[in-house]
Amino acid sequence: MKDLLKNNINKIHTTILGVDRIKKNLKIDCDVIDYCKKIILNNKSTVIKNGKNYYIKYENIIITINSYSYTIITAKTI
Repeated sequence: MKDLLKNNINKIHTTILGVDRIKKNLKIDCDVIDYCKKIILNNKSTVIKNGKNYYIKYENIIITINSYSYTIITAKTI
């Protein structure tokens, strides 16, 4: 799963509302797409596919990405 995401890393995107939601949930003020891509590419992150979504877990963060469109739906801390 992780290799598939890595091979399609340039397709990963989100919506304007997604950017606002992710910034609020993760309490960050930087480029959301780059931030999420770095987490995906990190060797310590894990990827699971459940239904139509990928769930990327890294430390206390979970990122949800649609597996067909590569849209970041949300990211949150757990």
